Amino acid sequence: MSTLGLRMSELVRACFTGVWIKSYEPDDAINELTRLCRSEGWGLMTWDIAQGLKVTGEIAASSESIDPIGAVKALAANSNDDVPTILVLKSFHRFMGSGEVVAEIAKTVTEGKTHRNFVVVLSPVVQLPPELERLFIVVDHEPPTRDELRELLSGIATEGSEMPTGSALDAVLDAAAGLTRYEAENAFSLSLVRHAAIRPDTIWELKTQALKKSGGAIRALRLN
Repeated sequence: MSTLGLRMSELVRACFTGVWIKSYEPDDAINELTRLCRSEGWGLMTWDIAQGLKVTGEIAASSESIDPIGAVKALAANSNDDVPTILVLKSFHRFMGSGEVVAEIAKTVTEGKTHRNFVVVLSPVVQLPPELERLFIVVDHEPPTRDELRELLSGIATEGSEMPTGSALDAVLDAAAGLTRYEAENAFSLSLVRHAAIRPDTIWELKTQALKKSGGAIRALRLN
């Protein structure tokens, strides 16, 4: 089970009914939550502004499925007091400026302890209004682990000459540490196009750009 899956499993069992997951990879996070709910037999609902509400992967037919307040209200209508039900709201920070939305979420999170309903906001930023600060716990969706990066790398470097080994592999994995899966895939692919091999210098180049965009500072030494 992934780190996010383990953390969510703990929070559900401890009945933390409001969870804000900070993630730059929402689809990966949803996949991890889907695997968790499938293995535990829990209910899962997801919502985003583009596709509306999905219940166990199926798009809801109701016209209210696109409405953010309707999505939150739908949790109670589709839940089972005997089984935990998780509602994942993707990029929902964009709707936190609405007093009606905030009030509905506060009501749902508070009542969730009785009905075993869980509201999960999935967003790249944490923007909790004061009314919700004490109702939510914040969880970071961690970037891929070293093993996950190695697996990703092996799927891209399919020829023997492309795949680094030994200290060269360590250097590549060091360079890719902290990147999202999407960023790592791009870096590995660009290195193949440039050098017909996976090299750390190309990865560091893209990592530098990512850090500049996020306002971060490079604290690691460049690997040659």
